[in-house]
Amino acid sequence: MNKSELIDQIAKSADISKAAAGRALDAAVGAIRTSLKKGGMVTLVGFGTFYVGKRAARNGRNPRTGAPLKIKSARVPKFRAGKALKDAIN
Repeated sequence: MNKSELIDQIAKSADISKAAAGRALDAAVGAIRTSLKKGGMVTLVGFGTFYVGKRAARNGRNPRTGAPLKIKSARVPKFRAGKALKDAIN
C-alpha cells in the first residue's frame, strides 16, 4: 500500500474528503517526526511505538574499491509493534 492508497482508505473509513484525509495523514506523520527529532517516543496503544535508536560507529568497506572507511554513529528511527497489531496479523 502506498501513500495515496492509504489516503483513499482513510477517507473512506472516516467518511471525509481525500484532501482532508491527506492533510490528516501529513499532520500525523509530521507530529511523529517532530517528536522523534526531539528524542521522544510516540506510543499508539494497540498499534505500536515509534522511538529513536542509536547505531554505533563502525568500520565498513567501499563496495566499488574495497577500501576501508569509517561509518559515523547515527540516530535511527525504529518501530516496535504492539500486541494488538501482532495479534491482528497472526
